[in-house]
Amino acid sequence: MIRVVSTFCVGLMGFACIANYHVSEQTRIARQELTRTDKQIQAEKKDIRVLELEWQRVANPAVIQKLAEAQLGMQNAPSVQLASVRDLPRRSDALNNEEVRSASAEAETQPMPVVKAAMRSGM
Repeated sequence: MIRVVSTFCVGLMGFACIANYHVSEQTRIARQELTRTDKQIQAEKKDIRVLELEWQRVANPAVIQKLAEAQLGMQNAPSVQLASVRDLPRRSDALNNEEVRSASAEAETQPMPVVKAAMRSGM
């Protein structure tokens, strides 16, 4: 009887050693994956910082103004040159002018189709 119990204990101890080794190996693999993921995260954060700095440089209003002048031929015009209240016609002049006509919008009205629904009563 003691031999059976001793054999069972030795077998149980061997199984425990194998299970412990398996868990430690899984832990080692998970630690390697975590380290690789942390390195990827740090690289992505570095790329994000570089892109943010590049965006700040490109979105600078002075840079945009230079590009607009160089490639589109646009000049920095003060708002007074763009429009002035004096350029607008007076309301009384517009009413007396024959070019101004009253605008009206008319839409064709079509009768809505009548949908007949029958109700069933459970009586």
